Amino acid sequence: MITKMDPVKNGTVLEIGCGRGEVSYWIAEKTNNQVVGSDLCVPFIDEAKKYFELPNLSYEVLDFHKPYQMQNRKFDYIVGNGILHHLYHKLDDALLTLKSLLNPGGKIIFIEPNIYNPYCALIFKVSLMRNLANLEPDEMAFSGSFIKQKLNAVDFINIETEYKDFLLPGVPSWTVQPLISVGNILERIPVIDHFAQSVFITAQKK
Repeated sequence: MITKMDPVKNGTVLEIGCGRGEVSYWIAEKTNNQVVGSDLCVPFIDEAKKYFELPNLSYEVLDFHKPYQMQNRKFDYIVGNGILHHLYHKLDDALLTLKSLLNPGGKIIFIEPNIYNPYCALIFKVSLMRNLANLEPDEMAFSGSFIKQKLNAVDFINIETEYKDFLLPGVPSWTVQPLISVGNILERIPVIDHFAQSVFITAQKK
């Protein structure tokens, strides 16, 4: 995510779905931006405040769909990991809301499950696997071309999607580093890269 952030003096970042705060902490530690980690889960936010503190980092229980909670705040970046696919059937409205929370020229940066990946397709498309994975009814993985169309429709610009990460969950620990090395090569091969596990998404507000 950080590699997609342009240098912004006193920039502001909102992470949606920050969980226990690890990624918000990492962004705040590696940049000079003021970072707000947000989540709907109160225990997660309580843990984040307890274990991941920095002067330029704060945590709040927020629902970005509720404008009154946002108090007319604007951000230079809005980031999230595995958030948009929960909003698959409401993406048009969600993307408009995200755009309204950005400063002019601000960016969204998201990582989402890729429906072209065989593992993701199995989990999201097969009813039995959806039940075993405890997926919510609205959850659905998507492709880079799908999210590009959605972002274009609500007038985002400089839209980019990349297919990343061939590392599947639950693999033995000793295979992690070799699989990452192989994945780094596969990500650079046209067509093959489309079978990666994640879609990395960036787009900018005019």
